[in-house]
Amino acid sequence: MPLFEYRCNACNTKFEVLHKSLSSQEEVICPKCKSGDSKKLLSSFSASVSGHHEHSAGGCENGSCCMSGVPGGCPSAGMCGMN
Repeated sequence: MPLFEYRCNACNTKFEVLHKSLSSQEEVICPKCKSGDSKKLLSSFSASVSGHHEHSAGGCENGSCCMSGVPGGCPSAGMCGMN
């Protein structure tokens, strides 16, 4: 089920709508003012990783984390959230 983010053109409220499928998207109604005039926003992608990670000494701050198999060490310059 795809989750889309919208902004109401009438009251400027930002809200999310969970559609049943990509092919059948229902009419989008603002939960605050009940207007049908809204714009789909470009949402950022989010993913979570579960499992046990072994970290190298120093964590990601020095670029040597459990992603050390990636050429160049930590691919996100210490910002991967794995520390």
